[in-house]
Parts: sequence; structure tokens; C-alpha cells
Amino acid sequence: MALKDTLLAEFDHEMGTTRRLIERVPDAQLGWKPHEKSMTLGRLATHLSNLPNWGTTILNDASYDLAAGPPHLPPGGSRDEILSQFDTAVSQTRAALDKTDAELGAQWKLRRGDQEMFSLPRAAAFRTFVLYHIVHHRGQLSVYLRLNNVPVPPIYGPTADEG
Repeated sequence: MALKDTLLAEFDHEMGTTRRLIERVPDAQLGWKPHEKSMTLGRLATHLSNLPNWGTTILNDASYDLAAGPPHLPPGGSRDEILSQFDTAVSQTRAALDKTDAELGAQWKLRRGDQEMFSLPRAAAFRTFVLYHIVHHRGQLSVYLRLNNVPVPPIYGPTADEG
């Protein structure tokens, strides 16, 4: 099996699970946050909707410079807007995954100006910055939903809300 096929299967599974969670975000609670240092529910969901975009950068560019990066996106104004951003990002990144094993094994670098933070094969960078990063923030979002009495959908198996 080609590395691309493995990454596509993982990507499709994680994006489907993430979309089901974002679908539960209540518009009326977008400004809610559990702690003064936490992101709002809307900002967290928007961040999740944007994370697949890292995939196109990793898969199409040799490196990324954090110093030249854009500012944080403003929080989405509604669940539908956030889902639309997510669907666009997922579609573009899925198309960018059409790479050979050699391309997926090529080194990708994260930089901050002239400093190289690290270098990883593209497939490893994709898993780290896209898949694992999404799983991390999806966990946060599931807690935010639970704290707002929104039923949490199954993620890697049944939840207390939906067996």
C-alpha cells in the first residue's frame, strides 16, 4: 500500500470525526470560554476549521516561515461559516495528498526567520501538524461542548452521550 493511501485513510477518518464535532457547536455559545486564558468556543472551532490548511503548505512547499505567517483568523460568526471554512480546507488538502511516496518522504522544514526549528519528512510533518494537532484541539472542543451540555458524538467509540 502506498503511503498516500495510508495518509488518505487517516485523513478521511479524522476529518469526518472532526466535522461531526464542529456540527455540534451552538451558535449562541460562540463567545463562551471555560477560563480567562482559554480560547472562546468560536475561536477554537475556527482554529480547528483552519488546521487542514497546514496540509497544503506541508505537501506543496519545502518549508514554512513562522515569522512570515498570517495573523490568527477572526472567529467564525456562525457554525455554518466555520463548517464551510473546514470543508474548503479539507477538500484542498485532500487534493494535495496526491503525492508519490518519494514526495511524501521529502524533507519539510519549519523556520522562524533564519532559524530552522526542525526538519521532518513531509508525511511525518503532515501527521504532526495536521492530524495530531487536530486531534488535540478536537479533544478540547469535546470538553467545551460537554461543559455547555451539548451531546458529544462518538469519536473513537461510544461517548456517555451517544453509546
